[in-house]
Amino acid sequence: MVVLDKIGDGLWNAFQMGWEVWWALVLGFALSAVVQALVPHSRMQAALGGSGLRPMTYATGLGAASSSCSYAAVAIGRSIFAKGGSFTTAMAFQFASTNLVFELGIVLWVFIGWRFTAAELVGGVILIALMWLGLRLTVTRRLEAHARARAEAMKGGHHHGAGGIPHNFLHDWKMLWKEIVIGFVIAGFIALLPADFFNRLFVTDAPEGVRLIENVIVGPLVAVASFVCSVGNVPLAAVLWAGGISFAGVIAFIYADLIIIPLVIFYAKAYGKPVTVRLVGVMFVAMATAALIVDGIFSAAGLVPTKRPSIDSVASRGIEWNYTTVLNILAFLAAGTLFWLARRERAAARAAAAGV
Repeated sequence: MVVLDKIGDGLWNAFQMGWEVWWALVLGFALSAVVQALVPHSRMQAALGGSGLRPMTYATGLGAASSSCSYAAVAIGRSIFAKGGSFTTAMAFQFASTNLVFELGIVLWVFIGWRFTAAELVGGVILIALMWLGLRLTVTRRLEAHARARAEAMKGGHHHGAGGIPHNFLHDWKMLWKEIVIGFVIAGFIALLPADFFNRLFVTDAPEGVRLIENVIVGPLVAVASFVCSVGNVPLAAVLWAGGISFAGVIAFIYADLIIIPLVIFYAKAYGKPVTVRLVGVMFVAMATAALIVDGIFSAAGLVPTKRPSIDSVASRGIEWNYTTVLNILAFLAAGTLFWLARRERAAARAAAAGV
């Protein structure tokens, strides 16, 4: 009975966290679907050649406009690279499409506040710049040519369509729902752990410099071990923040969704081991460094939060009649309408193809 009670408690925590941000997820996916409908992938792939400031800026902007789960993002990045984009612009695109998107920022805001949303955006730009520099220094033209040949030899990956808003909305949900559910479930059960578990996992009582460095190293390692990516990282990030990890550690943790083990295996298949070793090393260092820089900027500006929620308040917010319930009802109606429109469009397309 004790085991069953704990399972029930963990799932209930996960449901409550999901309820808290359902409306934010729907809003984020809807905004992303609107932008995607205006920016087809055929254009972005044709414009990302080279590794200068202009294509890197374009890749970052288009990535931020293209909502993806981490698995889809790396497949799209491979496709961009195979079709003529540079390696650095492909990597910038895949990072921006998972970490600079609407839904992530909105859910972060709901869970742990607007400062984390702002830090995610500022740090994301810094991280992409650091990643660009690191890849330019470590990936030679010969290695890039070898990686491109491997990428071209692979079969096509998972792509967003350039159709209408309902289609994009449905497509993003189909890509992301498993990651989101897994993220909430993991966070729900981690919330059952005693508070001192996090104090042992992360250094919390050392000098500030030691604490920050340890946190930005351990944070990504926790993300790698959790196998959770994209928006699914946010509830776990909220639990870690409540448990004692530093501001910089939270940011580094969220960035690490592109170096989880399954994706590292994908990189090795798509680009070869020599490039993968350099890519993962550069990304890890860039994540930790960007998080430290953001912490310094926000500390100087007095924007680092000083109050932490309790783990119970993160995981057990309760369900009652309030603005969240009203927004969730509206979100269910909006999502249902978009799903219905998307399926009607698909049915019409199938009928047209069959000559009905």
